[in-house]
Amino acid sequence: METSELKRIASQVRRDIVRMVSAVNSGHPGGSLGCTDFLVTLYFDQMKHNAASFSMDAVGEDVFYLSNGHISPVWYSVLARAGYFPASELGTFRKLSSRLQGHPSTDKNLPGIRMASGSLGQGLSVALGTAEAKKLNNDSSFVYTLHGDGELQEGQIWEAAMYASAKKIDNLIATIDYNGRQIDGDVEDVMSLGNLAQKWQAFGWETLEMDGHNIDEIKATLAEAHAKAGKGKPVVIIMKTEMGQGVDYMMGSHKWHGVAPNAEQLQDALNQLEETLGDY
Repeated sequence: METSELKRIASQVRRDIVRMVSAVNSGHPGGSLGCTDFLVTLYFDQMKHNAASFSMDAVGEDVFYLSNGHISPVWYSVLARAGYFPASELGTFRKLSSRLQGHPSTDKNLPGIRMASGSLGQGLSVALGTAEAKKLNNDSSFVYTLHGDGELQEGQIWEAAMYASAKKIDNLIATIDYNGRQIDGDVEDVMSLGNLAQKWQAFGWETLEMDGHNIDEIKATLAEAHAKAGKGKPVVIIMKTEMGQGVDYMMGSHKWHGVAPNAEQLQDALNQLEETLGDY
């Protein structure tokens, strides 16, 4: 898909995000806005998937797992805009009996969701199981994951990282949202991650880096990741983003990690984001 069209979709997704969280005064807009360009590019340009025939086993299809499940608003919007369910359902976000809970869950059979991801640190382990199953079944499709940088403070991530390289799980592409911020402040102040690229390399992964707001660079980096896959090593992409990207007053601080804009702030945000596909 042309970069210009991906940008149009991303603008609408950002509108969806701020409207969803503001409507219920609850949710996580900061990281959702920061990961919008990546997820739009992944679903609309890179992944092999079919919204009309979604199944849990995903035979012959690429699979995506959102490990940092609190940024569900961006995933729900991308799934809806990609045709997994009607965009109008975004208006039920975080409401009682909704399929769109604050963290993705599987109990209500929402198309596009294959694991519950409320507890951080678990997504990579689940993805490894799926990737191994695909290899055993001679299924050449890919498994993708997205993780927060604060999530890397969880020990399970590094157990899974060791396992992936030891078992040569080379049909997996993991991406780290490296915005440098988490709920309690800057990652560097809460628990420094050190040199993240060198750390993943030391764990035996092919390691790439990219600007998570440059769609052309996202395309090129994912293409490079595909080229490196299948050669005995898992692949990780360290993606630099800005929390709250696209809404000026949300950028540059961890404040908007889990705070919803009020009515006035929502209007300010919407004034900065073009409506391109029609609001739900």
